[in-house]
Amino acid sequence: MGRHRMKSASTVRRKSVIALSGLVPGVVSVTALATQASAATTAPEIHMVALPTGSAGTGSAGTGSADSGSSSGSAGTGSTGGSSAAAIPGVAETAYKVAAVELAVTQPQCHMPWQLLAGIGRVESHHADDGDVDMFGTARRSIYGPALDGTLPGNEVIRNHAGKFLRAEGPMQFMPATWARYAPPGGDPQNIFDASYTAGNYLCSGGLDMHDSAQRTTAILRYNHSMAYVAEVMGWAHRYE
Repeated sequence: MGRHRMKSASTVRRKSVIALSGLVPGVVSVTALATQASAATTAPEIHMVALPTGSAGTGSAGTGSADSGSSSGSAGTGSTGGSSAAAIPGVAETAYKVAAVELAVTQPQCHMPWQLLAGIGRVESHHADDGDVDMFGTARRSIYGPALDGTLPGNEVIRNHAGKFLRAEGPMQFMPATWARYAPPGGDPQNIFDASYTAGNYLCSGGLDMHDSAQRTTAILRYNHSMAYVAEVMGWAHRYE
């Protein structure tokens, strides 16, 4: 349904954002877009990913590693073996920056840095499998986490109403109920622009301020209730600064 639906506001926004970002020929850069937003007063192949962490809405921790390569940093450090390991695909970096710009308008109290979203994107899916997305930011091979059937240590067991084990999905690994609550109307969890904004919206909810270290930790723990996860995400975020 999602790939054949009529153009939603989210799809139109996504196309506009990508044109503005320079991913396709345009006249306005992300920096200019950010400046404008800051000044505003209102505003089907499946790719299975065994992730090294839990996912938004589960509060669980797993054990696997992304198919594109396991995280080179130890949990709790976010360290890497070299500068290439810290590189972010251009489309992913654009998505994180655009999400931060949008959140500066919709949730200005949050002060969301794009690097925090990048840290989560790195840990959850290696930036959508190293930027393997189409021109609008949608994963070319749909990304799903492991079935939450209890076979991975620390993972919760979650079923839908039909009794089927659920999976987190998309570059930022959202559970369906969490996605439904925090995503933009018509958003696609497999789209890195929609997913990045939704991740920030989730982290910022409840009036949290990312400038406050305690509140930032509280926010990240929502994603995965593990201090090792918090440390790893922040390790990558600091590296991206």
